[in-house]
Formats: sequence, structure tokens, C-alpha cells
Amino acid sequence: MTTRPRDKRMTADDVIGTLESGMTIGIGGWGPRRKPMALVRALYRSDLTDLTIVSWGGADVGLLSRAGKIRKLVYAFVSLDSVPLEPNFQRARQTKSIPELMELDEGMFQTGLRAAAQRLPFLPVRAGLGSDVLTNNPALRTVTSPYADGEELVAVPALELDVALVHMNRADMHGNAAYLGPDPYFDDLFCMAAKRAYVSTEQLVDTAGLTVDSPVQRLLISRMMVDGVVETPHGAHFTTCTPDYERDERFQRAYAAAASGSDEDWQAFHDRFLAGDEEYYQAAVRAFQEEKQA
Repeated sequence: MTTRPRDKRMTADDVIGTLESGMTIGIGGWGPRRKPMALVRALYRSDLTDLTIVSWGGADVGLLSRAGKIRKLVYAFVSLDSVPLEPNFQRARQTKSIPELMELDEGMFQTGLRAAAQRLPFLPVRAGLGSDVLTNNPALRTVTSPYADGEELVAVPALELDVALVHMNRADMHGNAAYLGPDPYFDDLFCMAAKRAYVSTEQLVDTAGLTVDSPVQRLLISRMMVDGVVETPHGAHFTTCTPDYERDERFQRAYAAAASGSDEDWQAFHDRFLAGDEEYYQAAVRAFQEEKQA
């Protein structure tokens, strides 16, 4: 394919091919909402290991923990919403297969991303004070205000990322990207907190087309933040990507049942949906949906 200046188009496997074992990877979205699942599935298929994953977690954390790729997890929660606790993550906690965990309050998590985005070592915040977050996270420190108030605050360390992976509704080939749903989910913070950022998108459009579908400003991510763009329709499945599609609850139930079942149940799910590339996955999902509609 002939490229033009600032043409950042890549495939999901191209993106994963730039990564290395041991990296710290931030995954955008929120629980079961607009997760870059095509990129996560490519990471699941890879031979990368020993990763630190930073995420408001959902099936991204579940899949990667099931594959044994996570050395350290930094998270505020790991949920599928209608399934309150992500079952592969629950299994990982029960078997202690994730060696290191750092659980943060949601506000602390956001503050850590903001600190990294601003290239600061930490930012002070009230969130977490008086809670068991500090008890369960003894490495966290407090700081005293140098001003007359003398207030004690939590010093949230910067969540510095080697790489950020996010999914957006629309993007151009340069890396400008827009969301069309109700919430940006802090994906811009992930990109700014990272040394490199990759955006997957439902559809690549001309730059002018990023603003034609919405009466309000939805352009969230600037090309200056982005190193690569992957066009991958249904790339957030089975999470939401409003308004393009909502969460596939039927498929999520099948995923949760397999994750909660025996090793043989998970192997059967893996073989049916995850044993090939993204085209393999999407074809298997279509067949699953057709079976359920019959």
C-alpha cells in the first residue's frame, strides 16, 4: 500500500509487533465499554509476557490474565457490568496468578494518569483518605500542603505508560480520532500518559468527516498523541461502542460461562473464537449470532 505523509495506518498485528515483553500497557475504555478488544485479542494471541496492565478493567484484563500475560495489574475495578466481577479476573485472584496488584480508587486512578500526562511524579488528591485503599496499598504515600491549611493529601504516583491502546468511533489516517457516544472514558489521558499510543477505530474517514455526524465537538484525540491507527469494524466487540453498537450481552454470557467453568469449557471457547486472527473471531461471532437467532 502506498502511503502519504503522516499516514499512520497499521494492522492490529502490526501494532502488537512493535511491543515487547515487560512493557507497561494502558488500555482505554471503561469496564465493558468501548474497549480496544481487537488489539487486546491480538495481544492475547501474541507471545508477549510479563506485562504491567493499567486499566479500568473489563474483558481486556480477563483475557490477558487468562493467558498468563500479566505480571502486574493497576486497576480501579474489573467488571462486565451485568456480570459484576469479571470471571477470568476472579479466577486469577483466587489462584493468585497475577503476581502483583495495585488497586486504586477511581479518582486516584484518574489522578495518576493526569500526573503522567503532565510529566509530574505525582499529584495530590483527597480521594482514598480514610479508606482501605491506603491500608491495602502501603506503598502509597501522603503529602502535607505547604500552605497555611496544612492539609494532608494522598500523593498519587504517576501512572506512566510505555504504550496506550484505545478504541474510537471514527479516526483519520493521521491519528485524529473522535467518539460519538456519551462518554470519552479518559482515553485522551491514556494517550498523553504514554510514550506511544495506538488507536483502533470503527471507521477511517477524511479529516473533515470527523465532525460532520455530531452537533457537538467529539474530537478527543489529536494526531500529535498517536503513533498508529487501525481500522477494525466491530473492534470493540463484545463491549459497547455506542452508537455503532451496544454490548453483545448474549455473547458476554457465553464468555462468562466459559470463564467460570472448567478448563475444558474455556478451551472450547478459545478454540471456537480465539484460536485465529481477528477475521476468524468476527466470523465465529457471526455464526454464533445466527445460531441464536435461528
